Parts: sequence; C-alpha cells; structure tokens
Amino acid sequence: MNIIDDIKLQYKIGGIANRVIYWNVAAFLISLIFFYQYREGVFQFPNWICLSSNPNDVLYFPYTLLTYAFLHSGFWHLFFNMMVLNFSSRLFLTFFTQKQFLGLYLLSAVFAGLAFVVGYYFLNLNSTLVGASAAVMAILVATTTYQPLMEIRLLLVGNVKLWHLTAVILLLDAMQFLSDNIGGHISHLAGAVFGVIYIKLLQNGTDLSNIVSTVIDFFVNLFQPSKKTPFKKVHVNPKKPFTKSTSKIVVKDKSQQQIDEILDKISQSGYDALTAEEKEFLFKAGK
Repeated sequence: MNIIDDIKLQYKIGGIANRVIYWNVAAFLISLIFFYQYREGVFQFPNWICLSSNPNDVLYFPYTLLTYAFLHSGFWHLFFNMMVLNFSSRLFLTFFTQKQFLGLYLLSAVFAGLAFVVGYYFLNLNSTLVGASAAVMAILVATTTYQPLMEIRLLLVGNVKLWHLTAVILLLDAMQFLSDNIGGHISHLAGAVFGVIYIKLLQNGTDLSNIVSTVIDFFVNLFQPSKKTPFKKVHVNPKKPFTKSTSKIVVKDKSQQQIDEILDKISQSGYDALTAEEKEFLFKAGK
C-alpha cells in the first residue's frame, strides 16, 4: 500500500479523535490556499468563517461558533494544538465514548466562543478568534476532573499526576491573561470551565453530548432516507442442504475474528506493528 492508502486506512480505523485532527489539518491546508497572505506572511480570515467579537457578525454567521475551532493562524499554532489534542484525547477515550468526545469538542467550542464574544463586548474590544485551543483544553480538563490522580509519564520529568500537569497549563494561561491575545486566553479558560461542567453534569446523569448526537442523527436521517425494498416471496426448497448456509456464517466469523485480532494488535502495539499482509487485509476489509 502507498502512503495515501495508509492515510485512508488510519482515517477509517483511527476513531473520532484522529478524524478531528485530520479535519483540522485539512482546514489548515485549505486556508493556505484561500486565506494566507504570502506578502505579509499572515492569515486573513473573513468574518464569515472565523469568529468575530462583533455580536452582529455572530448573529449573521452563527456557524462561526464552530468553524473557528478548526482554523489556525500558523503552522506552530496547529502543531501544538494537535499534539495536546492527541495526548488528551487518548486519556479521555480511556473512560468515555467516541460520541462523548465529539460532543464535548463541539459544545466546548461553542461555549468558549460565546465567552469570547461576551467578554470582548464588555471590554469594548474588537477582534477575531481562531484555533482549537479552547476545545482541546475542555478535553484535557474534563479528563482531569474525572481522574485527577491518574499518573502519566513525561519525557525528562517522569511520572506526574494528571492534575499537576493540567494545573501548570492553566496557570501559564492565566498568567498571560493580560497579554495581546486576551481573547484567546478568555476562550481557553472558558473551555476549561466547560470541561468541568460537562463532567459534573455527566456524573449527575446528564450527558450534554447527547445534544450533538441528536443533531447529527437528524441530519444523517434527513439526507439518507430509508430505502423501501419490494416484497419478495421466498420459496423454500426442502431438498437444499442446510450446511451450505451454515458454511457462509463460519467464513464470515473467521474474517471478523481476523479483523478483531488485528485491531487488538493495533491497540496494544500500535498501527506500525502490523505486517504488510495485515495492513492489506484490513484495508480491503474496510472497503
């Protein structure tokens, strides 16, 4: 398989966290084509795609409360956000589901975006906001709220408790609150607050991610109407041996068993541990 097939396969089997990372990278590459000013060396995002602090712009383009969370102002902005997202998503998905991850990512982006708009309105400031930092912070803080004493191993540092790492990140963010990027830090802290709110409500029996799941299911069902299959009369041939249909089930079970064994191997040793034959089999099975 070539590198394109490898990317396609990892997109299919990598889970929602990998897909969110792919979406962010894809949005960055598209931004380079349409919104990057090569003479000035900066991105210039229009108000219909980034999040403006002007409430009128938000009312006119309400979807920007989501789109801004997939845009980045530079390569290093994207790189560090995706590094932290990859790290925090692995921890989050240890305890929660794929749907809960996507729900938290999107809802925290909306919550942090609203906090940015409201904060700038009262501060009488005007600016725009891009970046996944607030949503990433929500994922990290939510995991920390749920399992603060979880131990993680950091390079050159050793084992530390998760809440220690999160506290340092939040402290560094708070120390820069009065910097030039005050809007970014407002959204970061708002994302952290939403992460705490999400876990506390979840522990009390309210899963906010169901809002996102319901909306997604609605649009999926809207654009994919159920197909009506015509009634067909089935004729049973008593002379046909039953063993033939049984053999098909056995073959299907063996194939599924091989897929499960490969996925177990990925979860334990990573995708790179697969042999070329296993990668090829998994790629064909995903088609």
